Formats: sequence, structure tokens, C-alpha cells
Amino acid sequence: MQLKVDTLRKRPHETMQLHIVRQRTPDRTPDRPPGQNTGQNTGRSTGQATEPTNGRVAPRAGRRADRRKPRRAKLALPPALARLTTEAGRRLAPVTRRLAPVVAVVAPYARKLKPVYPRPGRTGWRRWMPSWRQWIGIVFSTIGLTGLFLVVAYAATDIPENLNTYATQQDNVYFWSDGTPMARTGWVQRQAMPLKDIPEDVRWAVLAAENESFYSDPGISFKGITRALWRTVGEGDTEGGSTITQQYVKNVYLTQNQTVSRKFTEAMIALKLDNRMSKDKILEGYLNTSWFGRGTYGIQRAAQAYYGKDVSELNVSEAAFLASLLKGAGLYDPTLNPKNHDRAVERWSWILDRMVKIGKLSPAERAQYKTFPEPLKRNPLYDTGRQSDYLVELASQYAKKAAHLSDKDFDLGGYQIYTTFDRKREATLTDVVTKARKDAKEKDPKAAKTAHYGAASVAADGRILAVYGGPDHRTQGFNESNAATVPAGSAFQPFVYAAGLQHGVVKRRDAPREQISPDTVYNGDDAVPVTTPEGPYWDRSGRKVAAHNDGKKSYGPVSLRKALAQSVNTPFMQLGMDTGLDQVKQTAEAAGLLPSSIGPQVPVISQGSSTPSAIRMADGYATFAAGGLHTEPYSVRRITRNGSAVRLETPAANRAVSAQVAQQVTDALADAFRTAHPTAASGAVATPATAMVAGKAGTTQDDKAAWYVGTARSVSTAVVVYRMDLAKSLEPLPLKGLAGTAADSVPYSIWAGAMAPLG
Repeated sequence: MQLKVDTLRKRPHETMQLHIVRQRTPDRTPDRPPGQNTGQNTGRSTGQATEPTNGRVAPRAGRRADRRKPRRAKLALPPALARLTTEAGRRLAPVTRRLAPVVAVVAPYARKLKPVYPRPGRTGWRRWMPSWRQWIGIVFSTIGLTGLFLVVAYAATDIPENLNTYATQQDNVYFWSDGTPMARTGWVQRQAMPLKDIPEDVRWAVLAAENESFYSDPGISFKGITRALWRTVGEGDTEGGSTITQQYVKNVYLTQNQTVSRKFTEAMIALKLDNRMSKDKILEGYLNTSWFGRGTYGIQRAAQAYYGKDVSELNVSEAAFLASLLKGAGLYDPTLNPKNHDRAVERWSWILDRMVKIGKLSPAERAQYKTFPEPLKRNPLYDTGRQSDYLVELASQYAKKAAHLSDKDFDLGGYQIYTTFDRKREATLTDVVTKARKDAKEKDPKAAKTAHYGAASVAADGRILAVYGGPDHRTQGFNESNAATVPAGSAFQPFVYAAGLQHGVVKRRDAPREQISPDTVYNGDDAVPVTTPEGPYWDRSGRKVAAHNDGKKSYGPVSLRKALAQSVNTPFMQLGMDTGLDQVKQTAEAAGLLPSSIGPQVPVISQGSSTPSAIRMADGYATFAAGGLHTEPYSVRRITRNGSAVRLETPAANRAVSAQVAQQVTDALADAFRTAHPTAASGAVATPATAMVAGKAGTTQDDKAAWYVGTARSVSTAVVVYRMDLAKSLEPLPLKGLAGTAADSVPYSIWAGAMAPLG
């Protein structure tokens, strides 16, 4: 027992306290019965006061233990972070062993930083706040750990040895329907240029637009990375903020995915790359690998695609426009739409002003460039001038739409596109149209200069088998087979006929619809007034509307089937009114015509005021040959990339008209074919082969278009001939005999040649 007397500081009225401390000694009575009180923990024999327990014997430590929260399950680290942690532990093991003595000395002081809550000597919310020492410790620990993490991440990140797939870019390959190659296209056009061959103005235009501090930054932008992370993580959006070095790393080594892990890896590689490569080499690589739209990679091909010149020939104004494309060619190519043009002009001007601000362009030089340098309308590197270019154009447009591929992804190449185009049919169609063009030049050279021939063959299941798009894709970029420019004329009558048979007619006010048949008789005379259930139809000028036949010929009472076979206009104009112009429009669209080509719902719609393309007219007639089932026309049946199939949406067949109505229309078209061409198929008019042939000519009252559309062996072909001076306007011109006569029709000759043999 020890006796201690507390004599440190006595205050008035304080008494001396006697503390008796019992020194713990080994238990010398191990055989003491259980439960015998030794007096060691009761406080009764030590002279110390004890707190009342009120019958509770749980110690203070026990009460604290009761208040402990249940442990939470440890969260699994992400794979990337787990690998990084393992690598950090392995590399820091030697350092940890060396620091062990230091840790032993610092540990007692570090324990003082351990928070004790609630803090003694504080009141209110201050009891739960860390002390200033603890705050300093937290800040420095965070900085240290962050720095250590970045150092380890930098050391653990290696520059990939393999370049991205763009570096070994493939062409897109197109195949005929029989599997043989049709065309190879260099959509990703790239030519590497040494930096010394790229003018300094061009370089600084790009730097001003993308990264003006390129030559002084460490390869990354901390401000940009923070902004990008905030946008990506905090707002669920994506943001750029990358330096040119980072963009080069992304293009060459990584993917385009906007994720936090990809951005972090990009920053680490950029830092390391900036230490290993010169700034000029990085800039050279960036200018040669960046995407500029129109299928081009690199500043050299971009200069050729947009201005038809080498990069060495660009002026600073043209360079500023090309630099604007780096922000997104799909948004800044001014030839795509008016909004793009406005954006391109605004950014072009901003880049030039930026060059003045950073001292790379004088105000006097800037004043010389007030007019936006309009680029070429189309890429001169794209065209080869062959007929297959029109096929490639159709197939690429459909492939991107059906496979949901962006222009940028598709331009990366490596796709194998298996088309529906029939090589033999395409060659035959091209030959017969080429011959017709040659004959027209010999007969009337002046009229032939403005002549246009569109043709397309479509199977009953929607496959586009052949098209004639024009004489030369280099001189005529638009596809005549897909152009909706001239009215269909009397070739539109089968759709009116089908609508009447399908929906019935209403001839009197408040009368129910009544069914009609091919034998229903209508007035076939010329100049018959058009009526509605309420009475005569008046136009806006207050005159009664009347229908007219070709040559103002009158036929008297005529059945609808015969009227279609003989191309009598007046019955169909009245039939359209009786059926309802809305029903006529709906039937034509269901059969395959585009709504944009139908035109206003006025009586002349039944006379063929609509302007469908040759592809759509062929598809519409194919609907009747398919028993009333319509399938949207398509040009690609399968796509693969690097041996793997690409998901492709193929159109499904939908019911347009009933099978009975489709057969009735086909029968009438077969009558029209035999009536107009009785000697077809080697004179075997009654053979089963010719019974399967159905077709009809289409003329317009103003002689501005001539059609022939028909079906044989479940393949429908449409041919249109018209004149148009594209240098002056898009208004069709009179044919002036260019399409021949009814007995010697040029559209029919082309159709028959493309569909041969008919018997």
C-alpha cells in the first residue's frame, strides 16, 4: 500500500485528501471458491467513492459497446482500382520497410490527432467539430495520398504499343447479290504530311481553335479535366476540355467512350507521352489523324475534300474553317444544312479573332478575310464516275440508317456490305439507257443535253435489284432513280383504282359507301365535270373543274378495268372524288409512295400530280405483284465487320390492300400491257409467261414527263424520261418528242430491254 498526499495547490476550504492505492499483486489463493468477494473492484476497502449503480452492473465500456453500429460489409473495389492498389502495394513495399522506424517515432504524436467526440471543454456544435490540428492533418493527408496515388498511377501506366484500329484502316467493301465484289471505297482517306509541309498559319489556326497553350502545357489541362469530370460525373453529360496531346492519345491509343476511367487513362498517357515526344511530333500526329468529316482523316485529305487543293496551298481563312471542323464535322460542315452554315461562319470568325488575340495574325491580315471561304459542295475524292457510284451511294445511306451507324463510325471503315443489286440486271439496265441516250443525241442534240433518264428495278419483296442513276457521278451527283422531280401522270391510275376497289365509293350525300368492281361503269367522255356528293366541284377561281383525256378523246361509258387498260383519265378523276382523296392518298402511301411526293389533296391528284421517284413507283407496282403486301425498298441484306455480323434492321411486309384487290389491279395492268403491245414476247400473247406481265404507260397533259412501269416474274421496273436544265431551274421542260410516241415509246423500249426476255 502506498500513501500519497496531494499538496500541489490548496485552495480555501479545501481539505487534504488521502488516496490509498492498492497495488495489484498476483493472486495467491487460486483455490478461492467462485463468487467470493476479494474487495478489489468494489471500492469499499480503498477509501474511494464509487458511483451508485441503481441495480445496474453493466460497466461504462459495456454501454459504449452497446452503442456501436453494426459493421458494414466492405464494398468491392472496381477492377481497375483493385489492380492499381495491388501494384501500389508491391512497388511501395521497400519504402514501407525503410520508413518503419520513422513511423514508430511519429505514431504517438499521430494518436493525438485521433478525434474524441464529443470533445471535452466544448459546447454545442463545436463538440463535434475536429480541431485545427486535425483539419491540418486531414488536408495534408489528402494532398499526400492524392499525390502518392498520382505518382503510382503515372508509374503504373504504360504507353500502349499497338495503335488504334484507325492506323491500319480498311476500306469498306461492297458486294453484288451473288457475293462477288462490287466496289471498294476509301471512305477513310488519309495521307500523312510532315509538319514542315504544313504551313505555320494552318498549324496556328488549329492551335487557336483547340489548344493555344499547347507548346507550354504539360500535355494535360487540369482545368479542362476538372470541368470534364464534373460534366461527366456530376451532370451525366460529356465535355471536352482536352489538350491536343490528350486528343491525340484518344485518337491513337484509346476509344471514343466518354467515361471517367478512359479520361483518367488518357491524362496519364498524355503526361508520359509529353515527356517522351517532342511537341512538334505530337502536333504532326494530331494533324494527320484527326477526323474532318466527308470520310477524311488528316489535314491533307481535308484540304482536298473541302477545297480541292493540297494543305500547302491553304490560306489562313481556309485553315480557320478546317480547324472549326475539329469540334464536330457533323455540326460545322456548311454544305449539310443552313444551321451548320451559320455555326461554321460563327466559329470561323471566332478562330481568326483568336489568332489575332494570341499574336499569330495581325489585325491588318485579319481585315483581309471578311468573306467566309465556302467549301466545295461535295468531296471530289469520293467519286469515280462509274455507275456503281450510284449503287454505293444508295447502299451506304441505307446501311447507316438500318444498322444505326454514325457517319464517323462508318467512315472508320472495315465493313463488308452485301447489297441486293443484281449484277446482270444492272449491266442490262445501264446498257439500254446508255443506248437511248446515244440515240437521243443523234436525233436532237440540243434537247438531249437536258434529257434525264431514271430507272429502277425492285423485287416483290422490296429488294432493289438495279438502278440507273445518271451518266456520270462526277458530272451529275444526284441519283435520277431516286429523284422525286416530275409528276407520275397516268401511271398513278392503278393507285386510284386500288383505293376505289378497297374502300368503296360515296356518290350521294349521307349515302353509305357502296362497293364497286372492275366492271363498274363510269363516263369516259372528255371534259366531264367533276362532282362531289354535295354537287359540282368548284376551284378557287369559281369555275367548275372538268377532267380531260389525252388528245381530248371521248370514250363514252366505260368500265374501270377497260379505262385503266386504255388509260382513260376522266373516269379515274371522278373515281378519286367518289372514293375520297384522303383514301387515295392513304392507299398510295401504303403501297410504297412517300407522303412528301403525294402533293395536295385536290382532284388532279387522281391524274398523277404526285412526283414519286422511279424506285418508289417500281416499289408501288411491286406491291400489287406481291398480292397486296408492301415491303419498303432496301438495298443491303447483310453487313459484317472483321468477320462479325452487324445487327441490321430489315423491313417487314405490311398489308397495303387485300389480295383480291391486288389481283384485280394486276389483271387490269396485264390488259393494259397486252392492249398496248400485242406482239410482245415473240407474239405469244396468250402464253403463261406473258400472262404474268403487267404494265402501263404514264403521260402528263403538259408533256413534261413520260413513264413506263410494269411487272414481270415478280420484278417491277419503272422508267421515267424528262427534260430539265439544272443550270437554270428545277422546272421540267417539254419533252419535244424526246420520249418518242405511243407506238414507239422510249420509256417502254428501256423497260422492255431491262426486263427481257418477257416470254
